[in-house]
Amino acid sequence: MSTESAKATKRLWPQLLRIYRLAAPFRWALLGALLLSLMATAASLGLPLGVRALLDSALEQGDRRLLDRLTLALLGLFTVWATLSFAGSCFMRITGERIVASLRKRFYRHLHRLDLLYFGDQKVGDLTSRLNVDTASIRSTVTDTVAATLQQSLLLLGSIVLMAAMNWRLSLIVLLTTPVAALLSHYYSPTLRRLARTLQERVGKSSAVAHEALSSMPAVKTFARSAYETGRFDRTVDSLYRASRRSTLIGTTFGSLLTAASAAASIAIFWFGGIEVLASRLSPGDLVAFLFYSQNITQGIGQMAQIHAGLSAAAGASERIFEVLDIKPQVEDSPRAIVLSNPRASIQFDRVSFSYQPGRPALDGISFQAKAGETIALVGPSGAGKTTLLQLIPRLFDPTQGRVLFDGHDLRALRLQHLREQVSIVAQDVYLFADSVRENIRYGRLDASDREVESAARAANAHDFIQALPDGYDTPIGERGTKLSGGQRQRISIARALLKDAPILILDEATSSIDSESEAQIQEAIERLRCNRTTFISAHRLGTVANASRILVLQGGRLIEWGDHDELIASGGLYSRLIDLQFRRPTTRLVEAASHQRG
Repeated sequence: MSTESAKATKRLWPQLLRIYRLAAPFRWALLGALLLSLMATAASLGLPLGVRALLDSALEQGDRRLLDRLTLALLGLFTVWATLSFAGSCFMRITGERIVASLRKRFYRHLHRLDLLYFGDQKVGDLTSRLNVDTASIRSTVTDTVAATLQQSLLLLGSIVLMAAMNWRLSLIVLLTTPVAALLSHYYSPTLRRLARTLQERVGKSSAVAHEALSSMPAVKTFARSAYETGRFDRTVDSLYRASRRSTLIGTTFGSLLTAASAAASIAIFWFGGIEVLASRLSPGDLVAFLFYSQNITQGIGQMAQIHAGLSAAAGASERIFEVLDIKPQVEDSPRAIVLSNPRASIQFDRVSFSYQPGRPALDGISFQAKAGETIALVGPSGAGKTTLLQLIPRLFDPTQGRVLFDGHDLRALRLQHLREQVSIVAQDVYLFADSVRENIRYGRLDASDREVESAARAANAHDFIQALPDGYDTPIGERGTKLSGGQRQRISIARALLKDAPILILDEATSSIDSESEAQIQEAIERLRCNRTTFISAHRLGTVANASRILVLQGGRLIEWGDHDELIASGGLYSRLIDLQFRRPTTRLVEAASHQRG
């Protein structure tokens, strides 16, 4: 055995033990199905003996009645075998599907517990491949391969014992030919294992490439990159095809050589068995039974090799599953997490720093307090840390240093579900589902009535365009709302946040895709919503933040200015310069350009 093969085998058993632990809740169903399968195997061992009796007793004696009785008995034995085999296989498969369903639920729930940082480094197509394809591979381990291993072991052992009882000389012939099958299995098994792992990796890569392009179809179309994306996918499919072709060729070669070895063994048995029959040391029925049992042994060895390859493939799939399940969420409930009975929704940042990567702070020593009912605006150049700061409030991330307090309680002391129920968010990137307009708005509060959904849509200035859609509120909007314009998607998102009616409202560039008339109406709705709510607004269009209680100016992750609009204008700092750039300098440039043209 090569060093690589030895290492693979060493890694195999710990993975298999973890797989079998997944099946522990279903152990009695598995044992019942396994018992039926083993009974079917035991019955199959009796079939060659029935054929022997048929040949030696009925045909040699020329007794028609005995022939009929033995045939009926053989038919009955075959019926018992077929029934037990069907029942065992059916129960095993059903139990396997239950295990897969349980694993998929567990895997999907775990994905929802993981932090946003994890998903930033992952391809969704690969995760869905793990969720669907790899979990199915595990099913074959805990059902098919376990049952097949025990069945083949019983078949091999039973065949050897029965052959030895009938004629030990002929048994030696069979046992001398089996090393050929064993050597073939030893030679091909490591290659089949490697190919199985490669196939799964390439299936995952192909799924990831397809999902990435299909979910970004607007960009693909506008940049005229369909040929590029189909080329990328074609290359992954070609790579998958080459691996599949190699696996098929090697697997077929292995099967053909095994068949040849089995045929050679049968010929040897037929020749030597004929000599034994002529010497009256073996009956014709014994010879036929020997042929059956020798086939059991030769094919059983091949099956065991394929089972081992299947186990290795499942172990590889399980590595991809457990790789995700072993990730510990950084943001999760503490053992003594609490729920606030009457939240007032005051927020305090106490010397908060945060880094996506070590040594590169996105926020550095941020401290401020937002009293209940206040509106806090965040302004600053792109990359200043505004969105990062807002994401700390619903605890999408935890600070690297410092604390964020909710009504005086560290966010890490609150139950996560409870905390996020207190926050409504309208982000610059709108996330909508491939469902109706109504259900996308209702996502803000799942038990909302149709009237409440419509009221939220009216407040977000969305009702009129929704009514103009083909099916009104029941119109499907496509994946991520591709059937709607950018402004329409943004207003659906705002309606969803309004419906949630949480005490904290976060608007992260919420009006960035909305025309001036709609923005004015939405600002009116936001003004009404701000009553008795704590609101955070991040915006590049500074006209939307002038009425905030306080304005925080961020630059390079630091809080460099704070105050109301008039105070910051008077200070002549960064905020004043940003106002000048956005509202005054364009006009000045137009005047200068006109003067230049006249000159």
